[in-house]
Amino acid sequence: MAEHQKKRYSGVQRQRLHYIPSVPAALQQLRYIRLVTENGGRTSSLGDSEAIAKLFPFTFGQPLLSVTRGKQIRPPKRQPLRIGVVLSGGQAAGGHNVICGLFDYIKAIHHDSSLIGFLGGPIGVIKGNSVNLTESIVDQYRNQGGFDIIGTGRDKIEKKEHFEASRQNCTRLDLDGLVVIGGDDSNTNAALLAEDFLQNQLKTKVIGVPKTIDGDLKDIKNSVETSFGFDSATKIYSHLIANIATDSNSARKYYHFVRLMGRSASHITLECALRTHPNIALIGEEVEAKRQTLQQITDEMCTVIARRAEKGKNFGIILLPEGLIEFVPEINVLIKEINEIIAKGNITAPNIEQHIRTTLSNENRKLFESLPDSLRGELLLERDPHGNVQVSKIETEKLLILLISQRLEQWAKEGKYKGKFAALSHFFGYEGRCCLPSNFDSNYCYALGNVAGALVEAGKTGYMASVGNLTAPVSEWKAGGVPLTVLMNVERRAGKNKPVIRKALVDLEGRPFHYFVKRREKWGMKEDYVNPGPIQFYGPNSDDKTLTLLLES
Repeated sequence: MAEHQKKRYSGVQRQRLHYIPSVPAALQQLRYIRLVTENGGRTSSLGDSEAIAKLFPFTFGQPLLSVTRGKQIRPPKRQPLRIGVVLSGGQAAGGHNVICGLFDYIKAIHHDSSLIGFLGGPIGVIKGNSVNLTESIVDQYRNQGGFDIIGTGRDKIEKKEHFEASRQNCTRLDLDGLVVIGGDDSNTNAALLAEDFLQNQLKTKVIGVPKTIDGDLKDIKNSVETSFGFDSATKIYSHLIANIATDSNSARKYYHFVRLMGRSASHITLECALRTHPNIALIGEEVEAKRQTLQQITDEMCTVIARRAEKGKNFGIILLPEGLIEFVPEINVLIKEINEIIAKGNITAPNIEQHIRTTLSNENRKLFESLPDSLRGELLLERDPHGNVQVSKIETEKLLILLISQRLEQWAKEGKYKGKFAALSHFFGYEGRCCLPSNFDSNYCYALGNVAGALVEAGKTGYMASVGNLTAPVSEWKAGGVPLTVLMNVERRAGKNKPVIRKALVDLEGRPFHYFVKRREKWGMKEDYVNPGPIQFYGPNSDDKTLTLLLES
């Protein structure tokens, strides 16, 4: 990562190196773009605006911005920029193109501009580990998957000494800007850094870029229509699911339970369902809205399986999000209480389960003790840096297989079920994070990098780079900036109330979900499986967009 040895490529990778991303009309002549304030003036936040305003006195209320083309509005001689960039959190296809777009922007305005990459994620900002990203380095990563150009990490800049070290390193490197490429937590960190830097009179401007394959970092009305990586990941997962569906329909003897990425939202599961037509797809937000218990979910799934068995169909495809368990209201209440207990500390590993049992409220203790041993252990695993349960380690698909097996066995004894139930489990997660980015993500990310550079050059801070109108041809995309505080509210994290960027959940009143609901009963009984194939880079389907994006527009 630090040495940047010459990379080896397949034929496809070499072809992608030469792909030239399409860009919006406003970004086609970087020397002549300008930022203008949109109508509407002072902005607010998605929630808890009074609290957010107090926490961010320097950056709260900034206006929305748009990028437009001007006629030599800027002075002919522009100053070189020194910008730092950091990749934060999990990987997503397109991250390298954000860096390429940023690099090309600052070099277009002045050949002496410099891009400094912080190594290993936010810890690189804290420790000052960095590398000068030269043209020879950047050119090796154009349209390539992964975050390996500078690496990533899940560290948070949250302690007083972290902010002090970040200020010192940005000052030492004489940075005009710092671009944080990450998800909701990473962009929350960007907002905190922007506020801290202004408060301490640093010249370094902080800009965020929306990244997460989960698709839960968006605010459609403010032109953050999707996060990058969602398009590529869901296309990869959909292809894998469709292959399994074809196999299932050929062998006709297994139910395949496929758990998909999506800790806090079910966007990936919904998009993959829209693209592949599984027999059952569980949407966590619906489970929560209906206040379903694990038993009710099990019975609902068993009903579909039993009906298919009546037609001689003892096979099928079932999709579920990795965060499903947290959407089950009774389990969610239990997890929140366990989180609060763990956040208080004073627990050693050997006695953690006994400590939890004796500390839980009576109702939650009864529920906890009723759960299978495997799930109890998974609920007590080490929390992530944000105090959350690591749901990717909870094998919900295996839990459902166990519960369904037990229920169908009971139904068989009662004469309600006469089929055969055999199941295989799958978890698709890392397979979709570092693929070669789709044309959409390649174009989208390159434009986001351009916009991030423009925001820094214009002296803006505490903004997220945005590119909207994404269902239109690329030339008609609209670029701009959204204040990070617009996306924020206050939530309970690790036992404390904290300002965070709100996750965008599946809208149960939205068109993507309604489209799914109208068709799921038919999909449940039939083998209406669709195989969208692998990601296409050339040809008539190469610029396809997600059905979620198309339906939401």
